[in-house]
Amino acid sequence: MLLTTSQLHLSEIVTNDIKYIHALNSLPEVDEFNTSGIPESLDETQNLVLGWIDSQKKEPKERYTFSIVNKETNEFIGIVGLKMGKPNYRSAEIWYKLFPKTWKKGYATETVKEILRFCFNELKLHRIEAGCAIGNIGSIKVLEKCGFIREGQTRKLLPIRDNWIDNYFYAILEEDHNK
Repeated sequence: MLLTTSQLHLSEIVTNDIKYIHALNSLPEVDEFNTSGIPESLDETQNLVLGWIDSQKKEPKERYTFSIVNKETNEFIGIVGLKMGKPNYRSAEIWYKLFPKTWKKGYATETVKEILRFCFNELKLHRIEAGCAIGNIGSIKVLEKCGFIREGQTRKLLPIRDNWIDNYFYAILEEDHNK
């Protein structure tokens, strides 16, 4: 499956993406708000990604995970995922990670907007949720630019580097998106 924006191609991840995902997940800047921590080895990343690929094959799909590639340079710049909720809820949770050199260039916003289009128009979902650490200003800006509403804050939810960090939770509904 291929989703396309003005600057990006989003395609479901494949095994060839493992080395790029490992490089992305190994960067301290990317790990700053990551609850999983930096992978200890390429094998650890491979096991994680192979699990994502397997879950993309199930029906109904449990998740979608897309590579984000710059159309002009053909460079892998990040990943975006959807963890599907129970079918009767017609919901999913979105997450994303991009290489720091691509931050503040609009790629994350463009990616999330395309995923929302896919969720609401093609998957016919009702609600998309997202969470982020309260200090993750970049992610907060992306979510709010894309129309997500901050619904609340969960105290000390995220285990990040031996600390418990508060989390904002966001959501956007189909009717919010189609306004």
